[in-house]
Amino acid sequence: MADDIEARLTAVPAPPTSPEGGATSADYLERRTLRRGSAGWLLLTGLGVAYVVSGDFSGWNVGLDKGGFGGLAIATVLMGTMYACLVFSLAELSTILPTAGGGYGFARRALGPWGGFLTGTAILIEYILAPAAIVIFIGDYVESLGLFGLTSSWPVYLGCFVVFIGVHLWGVGEALRFSLVVTAVAVAALLIFAVGAFTEFSADGLNDIPADASAFGSNSWLPLGVLGIWAAFPFGMWFFLGVEGVPLAAEEAKDPVRSMPKALSISMGILALLALITFFAATGAQGADAVKSAGNPLVVALEGDGGPTALSRFVNYAGLAGLVASFFSLIYAGSRQLFALSRAGYLPRFLSLTSKRKAPYLGLVIPGAIGFALAAATGDGARMLNMAVFGATISYALMALSHMVLRRREPELERPYRTPGGILTSSVAFVLALSALVATFLVDKDAAFIALAVYAVALAYFALYSRHHLVASAPEEEFAALAEAEAELARD
Repeated sequence: MADDIEARLTAVPAPPTSPEGGATSADYLERRTLRRGSAGWLLLTGLGVAYVVSGDFSGWNVGLDKGGFGGLAIATVLMGTMYACLVFSLAELSTILPTAGGGYGFARRALGPWGGFLTGTAILIEYILAPAAIVIFIGDYVESLGLFGLTSSWPVYLGCFVVFIGVHLWGVGEALRFSLVVTAVAVAALLIFAVGAFTEFSADGLNDIPADASAFGSNSWLPLGVLGIWAAFPFGMWFFLGVEGVPLAAEEAKDPVRSMPKALSISMGILALLALITFFAATGAQGADAVKSAGNPLVVALEGDGGPTALSRFVNYAGLAGLVASFFSLIYAGSRQLFALSRAGYLPRFLSLTSKRKAPYLGLVIPGAIGFALAAATGDGARMLNMAVFGATISYALMALSHMVLRRREPELERPYRTPGGILTSSVAFVLALSALVATFLVDKDAAFIALAVYAVALAYFALYSRHHLVASAPEEEFAALAEAEAELARD
């Protein structure tokens, strides 16, 4: 049987002639390779936390304006549940297919080329727009510190993209170690902030947002009513958004089969603890109403009307570390997803070319240029956040669906790690992801429709061109071809 499968695989068409002068399949992939063995489980765990830690410093608090303390609290619990279920599902999938494609690779095997492209493109929307949102929050923190005498934030945006893309171009090992150090500083700052904020904690401040009498089910804990819970979903997600990107480092990891499940589980546990501490400390110190619209809510929670203190200054600087950690890491994640889609021909293939240091340089520079342009043109972090969540929720639903399909269709597939709860776990993630997708239209329908239009343009490109020019020798495509060959052999 193995010989029959191998024979069928060798019949799969070779990749189209490469635009780089008629290169062979081996030459094509050689120019599109990453540095392997650069990250162990500790660096991967740090990466998982780094993706997200900025969400504790800014962004989540807007959910108080949408749903009040009670609405955001319930939304955070539900979204935390969604991420936990998704992470356990991805831990299994990442041991089956440890490649840079991540969610695209999983969906390609389970749902075919269309499913792979739909998932990968949604992830790209998330990882291009999330850094744009974060760099705007970085500008808010810089402004609150009065650094450099700036009267406009766009130089901050430009400096962040240029400097940190440059670090990524230097090499993945150096980049991940830098990320780990900055993340450790940010986590320590969150714990120090919590100690200071809890000395001012008052339970009365949690529900000080005036209730809207016209909203169904409104009260002091749900001032915007029951619908406010739903509207707060995207901001409850901000405590966890990005942790699902850890599998994108699979090709550069040491022993990904062992390290991926461990890193995903530990990073999710750390993030849940940080979310709980930050949420209660910040809202209880000065009240939900005081921090609901702040660009730097932790600083506001410490200062109130009393002006800067030594602790608030420290948290402000450390907040920059947290924002930089996520900004830096999400640039990495976006470049790897773009690299995988381009290498397989779903996007223009020149985008997956790598440098002598094995960095996908165009996959770093082009999304960075787009992110900078969006941040400089809008300066609206909340809008960028909502558009990023739009892409994220689509990808979550499709990745959870991929887990369910592979469990049903290929029960005998080797799974070094198995998701606790099996299909039930991924089903919970699927339902909650779709609910969160709808919530993006409740929060900012214009932003959601803009993201939808971008998604539609990308799908038109795939339908009309790239699906006819896929590269069969890309790892994710070969993995899918193996499944198709096995299925055909079984039918025979």
